[in-house]
Amino acid sequence: MSSAPTASNTTDNSQQRPPRQRNGPPPPRRQGRNPPPQTRARYQQTNQGLQEKKKPVFVKVDQLKPGTSGHTLTVKVVDQNPVTQKPGAASSHLRPVRIAECLVGDETASILFTARNDQVDLMKPGTTVNLRNAKIDMFKGSMRLAVDKWGRIEVTEPADITVKEDNNLSLVEYELVNVE
Repeated sequence: MSSAPTASNTTDNSQQRPPRQRNGPPPPRRQGRNPPPQTRARYQQTNQGLQEKKKPVFVKVDQLKPGTSGHTLTVKVVDQNPVTQKPGAASSHLRPVRIAECLVGDETASILFTARNDQVDLMKPGTTVNLRNAKIDMFKGSMRLAVDKWGRIEVTEPADITVKEDNNLSLVEYELVNVE
């Protein structure tokens, strides 16, 4: 038995649809990391306008809260204690890290500052420093002040600051509570 071709299994070119025509411009392309040159120029034109830099808002030590960052403050260094590294704690291929805990403060309160590497040389007892973009790190439930690579430590002229050492914010122990 031979099967004869029927209309259902044959393909007829007259039944094929023509390609669909688009109405209007093509859809916009997704832009990756670098926008096209005309867009990049538009960004530069808007950013070249005169923009005034914001003046730093200096805060006092007693206004510091856990988990906050971006603080600018002027403090006096009271004491510096180098932290000894455990042998084998750092990898042998990494450069050794110098860490010192410095008690800093102003007339409102005091707090422990964690100085790392080159910061240790700047934080000598008796010096007055401006800390820009400082953050609060939590260490064993207590607050520590730190300046990372995005911040800056500037030694300023000695100011007449009597540090209030009896209000040490690093001695206050905090506990993380989950709120449901």
